Amino acid sequence: MSSCIKNTPFIVTSLAFITLFCSCKKSFDANDYTAYFQGEIISPQENYVLFCKDNEVLDTLYLDQNNRFFKKFDSLSPGMYIYKHNPEYQYVYFDKNDSLNLRLNTRDFDHSIIFSGRGDQKNNFLMDLNTKNLVDRQRMYSQFDDPVNDFVRKNDSAHASKIAYYLRKKTEIGWDRDFDLYAKAMLDLHYFSKKEIYPLAHLMREKEDVRKKLPKDYYDYRKKIDFNNEKLSNFSSFTRYLSVMLNSIVDENEIEFVGKHSLDKNIDKLNVVDTLIKNQKIKNAVWNNIAFVYLLDDQNIIHNELFLKRYFELSTDKSQHNEIIQIQEAISNLKMEKRLPEIGLINTDGERVSINKIIDKPTVIFVWTKNSLGHFEASHKRAEELLALQPELEIISINLDTSQEEWVRIIGQYHYPHIRELRALNFQEIKDKWIITKVHRTLLLHRDGTINNAFVNLFDATLPKKIANTEKKN
Repeated sequence: MSSCIKNTPFIVTSLAFITLFCSCKKSFDANDYTAYFQGEIISPQENYVLFCKDNEVLDTLYLDQNNRFFKKFDSLSPGMYIYKHNPEYQYVYFDKNDSLNLRLNTRDFDHSIIFSGRGDQKNNFLMDLNTKNLVDRQRMYSQFDDPVNDFVRKNDSAHASKIAYYLRKKTEIGWDRDFDLYAKAMLDLHYFSKKEIYPLAHLMREKEDVRKKLPKDYYDYRKKIDFNNEKLSNFSSFTRYLSVMLNSIVDENEIEFVGKHSLDKNIDKLNVVDTLIKNQKIKNAVWNNIAFVYLLDDQNIIHNELFLKRYFELSTDKSQHNEIIQIQEAISNLKMEKRLPEIGLINTDGERVSINKIIDKPTVIFVWTKNSLGHFEASHKRAEELLALQPELEIISINLDTSQEEWVRIIGQYHYPHIRELRALNFQEIKDKWIITKVHRTLLLHRDGTINNAFVNLFDATLPKKIANTEKKN
């Protein structure tokens, strides 16, 4: 990251930028909430950045010919905001009258983010902490193999090290209580999430149920969490933790971890939220997330109706009811024996392609993005393994990025001649029509182009058997 910054100096020419940083030293009236946000996007995927508060878009910041944006806010309330540059997003915190300059490279989005200007220190701290958590998340699964005492010791030690870093930076920077809410959430909830995941992950990896071996105070940290703070209701550290905690709670009293059906577990989650959280706005947001994830995972119509019956009994968010119904309808369009909804697709020659006109073999479709080239390589290698097992297959790889030139360059660096490469022209379209929410999502089609299963995982060990069933129809 640092070498990239040194080799590409940020040349300042605009009067707006000079005004921005001259303002850093001036004093501000108590009623003046002016703030500035500008930045440079290297290798942009769109010609704009969305500036958001929670899930609401507040402004669209367009890039100029140098891939820079600039925005003066006449009045911006202090707090946590989100900037989005599809398909990625990240957080930025504004104190009163902050003047922030952002620089990032989409080829390494999270790891390349750096701020300068008034308010930069606390935001750089938050991104550094986020990077530490990302690195830890990538290697934490090997820790789940450890016996209970070893796991607890290592997890506590890593958290203690981050606490020391957090306390040092808090003293140096001197941020306020509102920012500290987010900093502590990012610090602690990552640690708590690992504790929630450990028992089931250990069982899955080591075939050992360690629940009775856990210390009596193992889950005491749950008592420290404020589940009713609206400021955290859409903060990713909180929503991620809440998701793994609910999974953990509904499994805690099961004799067998996997004994209960998905329908029952998810209805249990709805009920747990009803008793755990008092704030109705947060309840609704969590229920909406549970419903969205469940509808993607269980395509049984009867189960969906039973789940939604309980969801509608509890949720008071009428606007979200319509969105959940739309998701259910979109899923119904991906049922077995139907044809995939048409979306905009293009090949490496720049020619438009109709998905329903090119299928004449049992087909596997998977997706990828340049933001995870590790997944690109793993998914293509997995596809080649499937082809070795079943040579009659057609494998279609669909890229989700916006740059044709970048896409062609990447696939040109590799050699996968037996995989048909296409690119989606509109990410939102494929997301809405094919319900693409995870890069591991894979679709299986029969020889005649009808759907066999639109909701499988490319790395599922049983996938070859599911593909074999696809071939039997024909």
